[in-house]
Amino acid sequence: MKNVYVTRRARFNAAHKLWNDDWDEAKNLEVFGKCANPNWHGHNYELHVTVKGVPSEDTGYCMNLKDLKDIIKDKVEEPLDHRNLNIDVPFMQGKRTSTEILIIAIWEELEDVIAERGCQLHHIRLYETENNYADYYGGE
Repeated sequence: MKNVYVTRRARFNAAHKLWNDDWDEAKNLEVFGKCANPNWHGHNYELHVTVKGVPSEDTGYCMNLKDLKDIIKDKVEEPLDHRNLNIDVPFMQGKRTSTEILIIAIWEELEDVIAERGCQLHHIRLYETENNYADYYGGE
């Protein structure tokens, strides 16, 4: 039997500030612009999680989408939604809060739990805005 790729979408809202403590304010503003706002700024993120697996003979599923929904809610939506990424999210502590770093951290939160359900995390896409998104395939 062949692999099938299944995607689940989720949404969350979060605030953050892009800032490098090794730089002065002028350099931070030069590099990060409005994203270095001292009063933070926020995004309505959209996450697409794609898993791959061979459909079960018994169910026809490679992964039950309710299970995937629950995993995403527990590992991503609950910890991130209406939070400050710089302050409130344990798995983001000590990390830059760019979309690129955030998508890797989300992958790390999801990968093992999805594997325990017999599927493989294949790809995630994280939209920061309707015009900007990052893709991650793990370990590259």
